[in-house]
Amino acid sequence: MFSKTSDPTATPPRPAPGPGTNTRSLLAADLKITGDIRSTGSIELLGEAEGTVEAHSLTIGGEGRMSGDISAASVEIKGRHSGRISSETLTLRAAAQITADVNYSTLVIESGAQVEGRFVTSKS
Repeated sequence: MFSKTSDPTATPPRPAPGPGTNTRSLLAADLKITGDIRSTGSIELLGEAEGTVEAHSLTIGGEGRMSGDISAASVEIKGRHSGRISSETLTLRAAAQITADVNYSTLVIESGAQVEGRFVTSKS
């Protein structure tokens, strides 16, 4: 006869971040980070970072700069990077400037990208 109604102002619980969660973090152009960054989702770097990045995917924007190690399933670089990259899929856009030792499975380099370093393909 009586029933409990749900509170319309209640916020539904958020799922805990994890490999199945589609999260995206944006590191703005005015941001400079020194240290390690870890995420189970995607990171878009528009500012500057120095350190280690571990994520599901990383995009370095056109004005973005990174020095350090990158470990991600997918990496797309439009800006600058120096250090090491370990990725299943690496895409270097035309404006990319990298100096890196790279370990990859799939590689795309657009005409105009400036590349210096050692590239080693992963045997899958």
